[in-house]
Amino acid sequence: MQSITNWFKRQFANPQVVFLALFLVGVFAAVMFAGDMLVPVIAGAIIAYLLEGVVRVLERRHVPRLLAVLVVFLLFMLFLTLIIFVLLPQLSKQLTQLVQQIPVMLGEGQRALLRLPEKYPEVISTVQMTEVISEIRSEVTEFGQRALSWSVSSVVGLITLLVYFILLPILVFFFLKDKKKIVDWFAGFLPKDYHLAEKVWNDVDRQIGNYIRGKFWEILIVWLATFVTFTLLDLNFAMLLSVLVGLSVLIPFVGAAVATVPVAMIALFQFGWSAEFAYVITAYLVIQGLDGNLLVPLLFSEVVNLHPIAIIVAVLFFGGLWGVWGVFFAIPLATLVQAVITAWPKGGPPPDEAAVTP
Repeated sequence: MQSITNWFKRQFANPQVVFLALFLVGVFAAVMFAGDMLVPVIAGAIIAYLLEGVVRVLERRHVPRLLAVLVVFLLFMLFLTLIIFVLLPQLSKQLTQLVQQIPVMLGEGQRALLRLPEKYPEVISTVQMTEVISEIRSEVTEFGQRALSWSVSSVVGLITLLVYFILLPILVFFFLKDKKKIVDWFAGFLPKDYHLAEKVWNDVDRQIGNYIRGKFWEILIVWLATFVTFTLLDLNFAMLLSVLVGLSVLIPFVGAAVATVPVAMIALFQFGWSAEFAYVITAYLVIQGLDGNLLVPLLFSEVVNLHPIAIIVAVLFFGGLWGVWGVFFAIPLATLVQAVITAWPKGGPPPDEAAVTP
C-alpha cells in the first residue's frame, strides 16, 4: 500500500501532470456523456483540423488566410455536394438492387449446400445440412426484421442528419476562419506552464495529422482503383463494393478480411467457379498488395509506430465504447494514448527516499 501511495505522490507532485490528467479525463467525460449532443461540433472540429493543413499550404504560398479559408471551404462544399447528390444516390440504388437479389442468392446457395451430402456423405449428412440451412434462414429473417425496424425508426434520425448537414458547414467555416480567436480563448483557461500538455499535443498533431490525411488519400485512391477494376471486369455493384473496399483501409488487418467476403460472394454468385471469378479475386488481391506494399509507404512519411496487437486492442476497445466511430478513430486515439505514455515523466525515487538522499 505504501508503494502505491508513493507512486501517486511521485507522479502527481508535478502540477503539469495533474493538469494533463484532469484535461484528458475532462475531454473523455465530455465525449462520453455529451458526445451525442456535440456530434456536429466534434465533426466540425475534426474536419476543420484536416482542412487546416491545406490552408497552411496556401498561406505558405503567400495567400491571405481569409482567402485561403474561402478557397478551401468552397472545395470542401463541392466535395460534400458530390458525395450527397452523386455518390449516395448511386450507393442507395445498388444497395436496393443487392437486397432484392439476396433471395435468389440464398436459393442458389441452398441448392449448392444440398449437393454437399451427395458428394461427401461420409463427412456431412442431409439432416445436418438441412439444420444448417434452417439456421441460416432464421438468421437472415431476423436480420431483415431488424433492418425493417431500423428503417421505420430512422425517420427522426434522417431529420437530425439533415440538421447536421446544415450546421456542419457553418461550424467548419467558423472553426477555420476564427481559429486564432478560438485557440486564444481556450489558452486563457490554461495554466501559465503547460509545456507537458503542449509536448503531447505536438506529438499527437504530427502523427495523427499525417495519419488522417494519408488515410483520406489512401481511401480515395483504393476506392477509384477498385471501382475502375470492377467496372472493367463487369462485376455487379461495382460502386458499392469499391466504396466498401476503400473504407476497409481504415481498419488495419480486419478491414481487408471483412471486405473480401462480400467481394468474393458477389463474384461467385455472378460468375460461378469460372475464369471471370478468378480474374476478379486476382485483381482484388493485387490491389490489396499494392496498397499495403506501395501506396502506404508512399503516403505516410511518418508511420504511426503501433504494434499490430495494440492496433487490434484499440479497435476492440474504442469500437466497444463508441461503435463505428470508435473503430474509425481507434488508431488516432491509440496514438494519443501512446503520446501521453511517452511524454509522461518517468518516475524517480519516491518522495521520502529523495528527501533523505544527501
